[in-house]
Amino acid sequence: MRHLPDLSRRRLLIGGAALGAGAVLTGCTSNDSGDDGNNAQVNTGDNNANAAPGKQVSIGFSAPAADHGWIAAITNNAKAQAGTYSDVEFKTVEAGADAAAQRAALQTLIAQKPDVIVLLPHDGKELNSFGLEAMQAGIPVVNLDRAFPDAKAYRLQIKGDNYGMGVSAATYIIEQLKAKSVSAPVIGEIAGMDELELTQERSKGFADTLAQAGFRVANRRAARFTADTGQQEAASLLQALPKMDAVWNHDDDQGIGVLAAISQANRKEFIMVGGAGSKAAIEAIQADNSVLKATVTYSPSMASSAISLARLIAQGRGMSDLVELQVPKEITLASETITKENAGNYLKLGF
Repeated sequence: MRHLPDLSRRRLLIGGAALGAGAVLTGCTSNDSGDDGNNAQVNTGDNNANAAPGKQVSIGFSAPAADHGWIAAITNNAKAQAGTYSDVEFKTVEAGADAAAQRAALQTLIAQKPDVIVLLPHDGKELNSFGLEAMQAGIPVVNLDRAFPDAKAYRLQIKGDNYGMGVSAATYIIEQLKAKSVSAPVIGEIAGMDELELTQERSKGFADTLAQAGFRVANRRAARFTADTGQQEAASLLQALPKMDAVWNHDDDQGIGVLAAISQANRKEFIMVGGAGSKAAIEAIQADNSVLKATVTYSPSMASSAISLARLIAQGRGMSDLVELQVPKEITLASETITKENAGNYLKLGF
């Protein structure tokens, strides 16, 4: 496994089981709530010093509606993880269609006075004011995935390494092209939602790393994290680049559409790298019967970890593996590269 964190920013980087006894992801079980059959990654509490029941706490939760598999897995994982604790009451509020609707729904949550709030915002910048309000009201906020710009707006921020995703994807592409002695490659990029900072960070990591090898992106399109938009943007990219050596698609959900467009165009001359680590993508990589040769992780298991850590914060406890016995302020999960060689190790974590 290759860990490629961006070390220019101060944070705690964790990969796989390095999170510590307070929130180790030890297995993958089906979601008992029966929402949509997606697997939910949970910490069963085995051999976990922090899993023993403690003070009864309530955890408020809000995430955008499931318009694609990754978001659905976030909510399923959070519910399933909360369900493993007898001392947790889990309260959810609908996120609505946009940041304004989510902010209004979260006001009702503040009125219920939960012990802690776990929040995946529609947009971190737009919901930053809510984080500040909740923190000032004495309710710790665990910000998930889409970062708040103000450190005072959260007690804990846990997310994937977006810049590192771009680094990992570019590094794999560079290695493959150099092995084929391709000196001036044509490289495409299909990003996610351009208005989100996380998309901008992913593209920057990709471009910065390619530049170190003397490579660049020849054509870039932005989709919307859905299969339909992935197919539309991929079709446009393929028309713009009649010959291509490699392409990075930021998101495996939209990758379903990207692969459909590639199949329709009957294009096979390039390699493709995905993003996030969906089960379908991992299985396709393992089968090795398409242009998709790798994907870089951005696992929704972070929602399970967010619930575990929110519980500890509410109970005034820390992560038992840390000498300081505290929950850190910032946690960023390192992005790893899944290839045919190690795909079997990641299937249980696919969403």
